[in-house]
Amino acid sequence: MPTPDVLSDLLVIFVVSITVVFVFHRLRLPSIAGFLAAGALVGPYGLNLVSDLNQVHVMAEIGVVLLLFTIGVEFSLAHLAAARGLLLVGGPLQIAGVLLLATLGGALAGLPYRQAIFWGCLLSLSSTAIVLKALAERGESDSLYGRATIGILIFQDLAVVPMMLVTPFLGSQSEDTIGNVLLALAKAAVLVSVIVVAAWFLVPKLLEHIVRSRSRELFLLTIIVLCLGIAWLTSLTGLSLALGAFIAGLVISESEYSHQAMAEVLPFRDSFNSLFFVSIGMLMDVRVVLAHPALVVALVGIVLAGKFITAAIPMLAVGHPPRSAVLAGIALAQVGEFSFILAQEGQEAGLLTGEPYQVFLAVSVLTMVVTPFLIQWAPKVARRTEAFQRLHHWFPGRTTAHASGAGRHHLRIKDHVIVVGYGLNGRNLARVLDETEIPYVVLELDGDTVRRESRSGVPIYYGDATNPSVLRQMKIEDARVLVIAVSDPFSARRTVQIARELNPGLHIVVRTRYLREMEDLHQLGADEVVPEEFETSIEIFTLVLRTYKMPQEVIVQKAEQVRREGYALLRRSELPELAHHLRAGTLTDVEVETCRIESDSPAAGKTLAQVSVRPRTGTSVIALTRNGVTESNPSEKVRLEAGDVVVLLGTRDQIRRAMGLLAHSKAE
Repeated sequence: MPTPDVLSDLLVIFVVSITVVFVFHRLRLPSIAGFLAAGALVGPYGLNLVSDLNQVHVMAEIGVVLLLFTIGVEFSLAHLAAARGLLLVGGPLQIAGVLLLATLGGALAGLPYRQAIFWGCLLSLSSTAIVLKALAERGESDSLYGRATIGILIFQDLAVVPMMLVTPFLGSQSEDTIGNVLLALAKAAVLVSVIVVAAWFLVPKLLEHIVRSRSRELFLLTIIVLCLGIAWLTSLTGLSLALGAFIAGLVISESEYSHQAMAEVLPFRDSFNSLFFVSIGMLMDVRVVLAHPALVVALVGIVLAGKFITAAIPMLAVGHPPRSAVLAGIALAQVGEFSFILAQEGQEAGLLTGEPYQVFLAVSVLTMVVTPFLIQWAPKVARRTEAFQRLHHWFPGRTTAHASGAGRHHLRIKDHVIVVGYGLNGRNLARVLDETEIPYVVLELDGDTVRRESRSGVPIYYGDATNPSVLRQMKIEDARVLVIAVSDPFSARRTVQIARELNPGLHIVVRTRYLREMEDLHQLGADEVVPEEFETSIEIFTLVLRTYKMPQEVIVQKAEQVRREGYALLRRSELPELAHHLRAGTLTDVEVETCRIESDSPAAGKTLAQVSVRPRTGTSVIALTRNGVTESNPSEKVRLEAGDVVVLLGTRDQIRRAMGLLAHSKAE
């Protein structure tokens, strides 16, 4: 029996796609650009290997539906609330800026204003897939500019819906366009209201009964029926299938089954979604690019520059420093995958046909291809921009430390700790420093956090730690320790480098996410680097040992042993024999530990001589901290008071016995 044409076409598409995407991967180019290139290769303007384009477009439409469905599943009210600043200010400003530039450019080029507005919609969208992948690979998703970039991308994804509704009316010659648009928006609002009601009442109950069946196949079929069914119902009202799929995803996102639904649909989405990008590539005529190379290159430059400006300015408007604005602007400078979906709507509406459509495809693909390289070069551009900004005093308020008026006078502090970042790690460190009466200041770039915590009495200031003037205001020349507790690799490296130059004797501790970043941070001047990856491994085996009812003392001993040996190896990879000596016991097992004297401690009110720490345990008292003042080698006549912190030197057993003398309650 002969093989159906559609199967042979699919086989050709996937074989060529695998080859091209593999090459793009080796060249560190985005896979989306690879699928577009594969489509151009097998399409009618390339080798013409695919015979039936209509069948490919049908499957590509399924890919679009599944793509928007998964985007909807990933959305939630919590995500929208977390990004409200960028959603309400930054995102609208970014899209409005691109629309304004496109309208002005279209007017200069002689385009009708409706086509110019449509071009603005096309160019205002950035690639969620490419940017999120790049941020994840660089470990910058949780950085300041990473969170801001994701917030703008969320708004862009939401803006696709009204853009798709408006597109048919932009192409209409009717004068009653505004009324039709309002009518379509009203229909969409009613439909969304109905779907929200279903989300709260019908769908969760349906999924609950399906889950009770314990049938994975039934659950998967139900999810697909919900996706395609709601999309079909949406199309009956005159709206697009893609909009219905997005709403279906929102329905699922508000249930406890959203994660499993995403996991089930992802393989289908990725497979069909690749066909969508291939189908777009099939429509690209390489001859147009070769016929107008100067025009294409010029448009690529204009798009990159325009989108950079329109993304950087909103970042500054919401209070982010210039460095973050530059990084976000570069990350959002390309044209996104949703623009291709919108372009197809524009084709049907007569807004984008013939050669302009081919030019749009070429420009879009090229901006996507160069994006990974631009993001790689972005930190260097940000550093130069920052240096230029300091030289010419641009946006001085964005990099000057301040909090509730405290920044108007000079700090009077010495021998203190500077904490960069007030996330979970920064808060815990600040609490411990408070309890031990060690002076400290905090630098944070979240204005809301600064205002809230400063009212609570926390010595926190708004400022960018990568700016030398800010560190000088924090008295870095007189500080003893700098702790960098931010999830931004670029900021961490830059802060370490600047801090080491300003205070060569400063002890610098850096929190990082991955082991691979340790060597660079040490070379830049960090004294201690704490990788979350390493600490997570310790926590994992601690939980396993606890499950097997191992004594707590053994668990603590193993954890300390791994830290002692592991960090030594990580700091000095050229000395692997160190861990061997530690395991073999050929090096003296000497440790330093601190002990706080509480009011009910048996040592409170006694002198060191009366407690007899060294005669009774063999442990030496090498320092004592009282009211923030540290005295080394304290006299035996010193009387211990509640709140004192005693620093002990000895072996683990010796220190444990000394802690029994100093810390155990009288009631025990």
